Amino acid sequence: MRRNLSRRQFIGRGAAFAGAVALGPTILAACGGDDDDDAAGGSGGGGGNSLHVDSWPLYLDEESAALFEEQTGISLTYTTVVNDNNEYFATIQPSLSSGDKVDADIFVLTGWMAKRLIDLGWVDELPIADVPNAKNLVDSLVNPAWDPTGKFSLPWQSGLTGIAYNRAAAGRELMSVEDLFDPEFRGKIGFLLEMNDSLGLVLRADGVDPENVTFEQAGPAFDRVEAAVADGQIRQFTGNDYQDDLIAGNFVACVSWSGDVGQLALDEPDLAFVIPDEGGMIWSDTMLMPKGTENIEAVAEWMNFCYDPVNAARIAAYVGFLSPVQGVQEELRKSEDTAALADSEVMFPPPTADVLAFNPNLDEEERALFDDRWAEITTG
Repeated sequence: MRRNLSRRQFIGRGAAFAGAVALGPTILAACGGDDDDDAAGGSGGGGGNSLHVDSWPLYLDEESAALFEEQTGISLTYTTVVNDNNEYFATIQPSLSSGDKVDADIFVLTGWMAKRLIDLGWVDELPIADVPNAKNLVDSLVNPAWDPTGKFSLPWQSGLTGIAYNRAAAGRELMSVEDLFDPEFRGKIGFLLEMNDSLGLVLRADGVDPENVTFEQAGPAFDRVEAAVADGQIRQFTGNDYQDDLIAGNFVACVSWSGDVGQLALDEPDLAFVIPDEGGMIWSDTMLMPKGTENIEAVAEWMNFCYDPVNAARIAAYVGFLSPVQGVQEELRKSEDTAALADSEVMFPPPTADVLAFNPNLDEEERALFDDRWAEITTG
């Protein structure tokens, strides 16, 4: 999915986003941006004066990529090849498990996957001493649960998981996880391949805490999703490409991530995002340095650039997720173009927002039980 709107066109149309995103029953202004596979330019990941980043779609603006190259002299290759954590893991596993290098100097993956890679010993310690702007990180993302020493990861963006839907196709407002199981929408529902997101919402609907869930406690939620697949309620499990099905009308509603819908609503005003009444999920994507990375100075330059509040605010205005950097809200208020985004509860959720993380302290054996059960359901 690619949008052809520039960032400046995007933030200039902020008033048009009202009603595209809802947090609970309150309608909020949406926000976001786009990404272009060629936005980062550059000439590959090898050599001491270059940097290769593998990340998700819609996660970096062209302006920031160009400014980084201009200010540092480092050639940046930024690829949007991460569609799903497990899919990407499968591409790097053969090399890293054999002690070989991968092309990326940095990859951006979700916290639970970061923990897995750290536990496997497949990432190197970051050059944090050479990232002075790391002092600008929000407190809650310093030494996170997936990296309690804070040596192996630094956050990229955080976000919310909820429900995206098409108002016109649904014929009513959708505010509950139960709406995803409504027979009225049979064959028109999408779930994310990301177990933590999709299963997390169902656990919340079942009254189970996803932050402390055991495999046994998750059993009924697994069974419920499996039954929805069997009776045709769930049309498909997707990665970030769920956006294509939402635009095409294949999905009336789907499990989705907060920043994306604001971007899609630029051209599809019937699309909306809601944190369901039962509560939503919160997650963080994090930057890791794979084992054997040689461009360590470039890694430090990139992280330091991104944690400058001015640069972080530009990126946040573009992607529409929760920035990991303190001072971003104040920076957004300084510009007439971005001032409205500073009041977005999707980018700056209030302390009372009902969102939880799927961060149970699972060892590899129990994580494998979760993963195997989910694979049974999603692959048929």
